[in-house]
Amino acid sequence: MRKSVVAIVGRPNVGKSTIFNRLVGERISIVEDIPGVTRDRIYAQSEWLTSTFNVIDTGGIEIGDEPLLVKMREQAEVAVDEADVIIFLVNGREGITAADEEVAKLLYKSNKPVVLAVNKIDNPDMREKIYEFYSLGFGEPYPISGSHGLGLGDLLDAVVDLFPEQESDDVEEDTIYFSLIGRPNVGKSSLVNAILNEERVIVSEIEGTTRDAIDTHLHKDDQDYVIIDTAGMRKRGKVYETTEKYSVLRALKAIERSDVVLVLIDAETGIREQDKKIAGYAHEAGRAVIIVVNKWDTVETNEKTMKEFETKLRAHFQFLDYAPIVFLSAKTKKRLHTLTPAINLASENHAKRVPTNVLNDVIMDALAMNPTPTVKGRRLKVLYATQVAIKPPSFVVFVNDPDLMHFSYKRFLENKIRDAFGFVGTPIKIFARKRQ
Repeated sequence: MRKSVVAIVGRPNVGKSTIFNRLVGERISIVEDIPGVTRDRIYAQSEWLTSTFNVIDTGGIEIGDEPLLVKMREQAEVAVDEADVIIFLVNGREGITAADEEVAKLLYKSNKPVVLAVNKIDNPDMREKIYEFYSLGFGEPYPISGSHGLGLGDLLDAVVDLFPEQESDDVEEDTIYFSLIGRPNVGKSSLVNAILNEERVIVSEIEGTTRDAIDTHLHKDDQDYVIIDTAGMRKRGKVYETTEKYSVLRALKAIERSDVVLVLIDAETGIREQDKKIAGYAHEAGRAVIIVVNKWDTVETNEKTMKEFETKLRAHFQFLDYAPIVFLSAKTKKRLHTLTPAINLASENHAKRVPTNVLNDVIMDALAMNPTPTVKGRRLKVLYATQVAIKPPSFVVFVNDPDLMHFSYKRFLENKIRDAFGFVGTPIKIFARKRQ
């Protein structure tokens, strides 16, 4: 089930980035007291009580023909389109401005639930400043202070109450969801057609042809799949053309719904920096990953070509050392038969559970092979381990002091777990906890 989406919208310099950073718990957005410093939508995950949701920070909306302001307005409109709930942020110190009223008009047209937040109400004596904002027509204004973190709980209560009810997907439990992500024009739609062996998806050489995430059901070799095709992701900071301006957020939504993510690389143009950023979305989301090198038919090959390309990939994608690499051509269907076995294996490993007794045998063998380190005269003691989750497989290692668990030793334990149980295609997570 997908997460709800909250967009923070308002004219420049009302504190959108500060509120965004408060909600997501880190300084992702640039915060500077200059109107228009946030020039792109920025996405992050937040949670309140039992709800987890995505937050969009937008550039401010201001009326004018300057190119920057036009772009910022367009991006805010995209965010409004994509949002389930909108936080309309205004500046309590300045009162209602003409720009606020223009933003309000845009929000009226959206027919989306709107929660009005009056920022910069830094103390109780300023609360009377909120009353004029009733005239904007969005009901009760919520007084908040982004700089001091005041009033955000009441605001989030109101936001979460407006989330739509999530509908579960009407598919069999063992259905494998997989999505295709990558830069524009790497052949995602062509690969979907090749897998389906029919023209179910429009294929075009024009970048950005795919405008939305498209679900396609497939039954093959007694296994059910749902294929999620996404629009290509462009570098942050570029102008999003009309046909592709939704692509980044929708790709993130597709990743959320996936068991396995295929990261497509163009064999003809080679590895780009943006490929790593795109793959990072899937890795950070904890999804199983397969690196798919498409357009292999365009490369002159000999007995060393594939190995050399794989070596380059491993050097660039060190954080995906668990991901298998599949070389194929969607156009000619060369080596296409190697893809679904890789998807099946990655999905199986993504949901694999390891018996606690067997896991601890492996951990004890690892400790005997490489004793725990000593930090400032204190030695790390590993007591026992257990698997606590799947998708991705997650393990808790109980120790005498989690601060003594260096990341390099955690990586050593991960490698030993992989050696023993495989886990090809899936990230695994290890958490050190102090035994109570």
